[in-house]
Amino acid sequence: MPSVRTPSTRYRTVFLDAGGVLVTPNWDRTAAALARQGVVVAPDVLAREEPIVKRELDVAPAVRATNDRQRAYAYFDRILLRLGIPLSAATDAALAEVAAFNDRDGAWDVVTPGAAAALERLRAAPLRTVIVSNSNGRVRAILRRVGLEPLVDLVVDSHEEGVEKPDARLFEIALRKSGADRAATIHCGDLYYVDVTGARAAGLPAVLLDAAGLYADADCPRVASLPEFVDGLLGGAFD
Repeated sequence: MPSVRTPSTRYRTVFLDAGGVLVTPNWDRTAAALARQGVVVAPDVLAREEPIVKRELDVAPAVRATNDRQRAYAYFDRILLRLGIPLSAATDAALAEVAAFNDRDGAWDVVTPGAAAALERLRAAPLRTVIVSNSNGRVRAILRRVGLEPLVDLVVDSHEEGVEKPDARLFEIALRKSGADRAATIHCGDLYYVDVTGARAAGLPAVLLDAAGLYADADCPRVASLPEFVDGLLGGAFD
């Protein structure tokens, strides 16, 4: 069990994104789907390009003009194109297989390093943890499948609520459902124009999880991982 110590922070509730913070895409599954269509690419190669493409899509005009699902399709296509793999009937079939799995079960099901221990530390602090995620109605099932659901207090899924980040209404729903004090709540997510601007629109401070170090000019605190966020939070770094 994690050691219990009184946190130095003024915050009492933590909002967390799911994808990119707690879980990431299963690149083994994606690589296997591509291989079944005759497209050979290693999972670690796909994973290497992912942060760059995610950053390319995280721009205000693109976020305003699309929804989360549309950006997800562009995201997988761009990863292949960056690797010099032309889009084709074969790649379309492979990505359709991944999309079908995602619609049915949720494809972002690889737990980020240290995520479980970080959630345990938040619970031991004790702070409430609320997942505020743009999802397709599967985020709760994913967290249950990978063993993280018991470590959080509430899951707010955009699909279930009919509104998605950066719309401040999703954060307002999370505040209402959790009973959190706005002045004592902070959000951490991995997309600036989705998580940071969305949280700020709801009057919440935000920390950007920038694992690949691609947001050097961001006007907000940045961390490289969820454990680093928890370290800073419990130490009062974001107060």
